[in-house]
Formats: sequence, structure tokens, C-alpha cells
Amino acid sequence: MSDLKDTPFNRRLFIGAAAATLAAPVVARAQDASVNEGTTEIERDVSQSVRHNISSFRTLEWQPYFDNLHNGAILVDITSRALHFWNEEETIYRLYPTSVPATEDLTRRGRTSVVRKVEGPDWRPTPAMQERNPEWPDYVPPGPENPLGTHALYLSWQYYRIHGTHDTRKIGRRSSNGCIGLYNEHIAQLFELASVGTQVLLI
Repeated sequence: MSDLKDTPFNRRLFIGAAAATLAAPVVARAQDASVNEGTTEIERDVSQSVRHNISSFRTLEWQPYFDNLHNGAILVDITSRALHFWNEEETIYRLYPTSVPATEDLTRRGRTSVVRKVEGPDWRPTPAMQERNPEWPDYVPPGPENPLGTHALYLSWQYYRIHGTHDTRKIGRRSSNGCIGLYNEHIAQLFELASVGTQVLLI
């Protein structure tokens, strides 16, 4: 997308912006999904005031959050900005730092699941994003300019993803508009461990 460089907005900002929002597996038990429609595919500029670092990066047990580990389980802790994964056999546990939604109104919490896995994902803005940012491209193919990084786990909530990012400054920060972002090397690992049907809980 060489024409991206000629657009009014900074290409690097766009990549970082889209990275954490499209992957946001945020959950809300009694929250209307329409509240978050169109807010999940672009991250905030890191030059804006965002909180840095991880507040409490620690290991957790799965039992307080899931009834079982059928198909494996992913827990995303918005407060600590961490993603936890347990496999079904309880022989593998992984803990990864993430980017999370920048504000509470962009955050969705609750239970969902992985419905699709894509290596080399492409990216399209949501209708709401297109309305807010008409200068943005309609489509970004897989590659180094794609805001979803190298891999994406699509969730049952529309527009929500757990994905990678080429802008590593986002990780460990409240910087997204909804999605959950991981380092590319971490999403590649999670991509291999998780399956369609893996449980996901955002708290």
C-alpha cells in the first residue's frame, strides 16, 4: 500500500492504531454489543496520554474463571494487561503481555470463543471507522503494514480479535479501541496452541 505514505495521517500511526482494536476480545456479561460497534479496530496514538507498563503481571489458576478446559481457555485481564492460556490437558500454560482498550467505555467484558484462525490476516475498517476517518484505506492486505500483525484469532463478537501487531510500542499499554494485541512472536505461539472453539473470557 505505497499510497498509504501519501495520506494525511501518519502510516505508522495507522498501523499501530488498527493493531490493538481489531483484536480486542473484550467481554461484557450484560453489556449491549452495539455500544462497542465500530470501536475495535484502531489503536490510539502512543503519543497521546496512555498508561505505560503492566500493573500486576502474575500467574493465575484457571478454576476461578472456567468450569472446565474443554478446547482450552484464554483469559484476558484488562487491568493487568495480560493474556493467560491453558490447554485442555492442563499441560501447557502461557502468560503474555498485551495491549488493551484505552478507556473503560471502549472495553467489553464477558465470555466469547475463537471462531476462526487466520495466518496473514487482511484488514478492513468498520463502517464507523470509515465514517470517522474517510482518508483511511478501505483495505490493507497481509504484510508489514497490516495492523493485525502476522496472525489473528477471530472471536464470536463482530470486529473483535486477538491479534499481533507490528508496532511493539503498543504492548503493555492502554492504547486500543477495543481489541487485544500481542507481540507477533507471542500471537504465533498462541495461534498454534488455541483452536476454533477455545473459550475466551475478558475480565
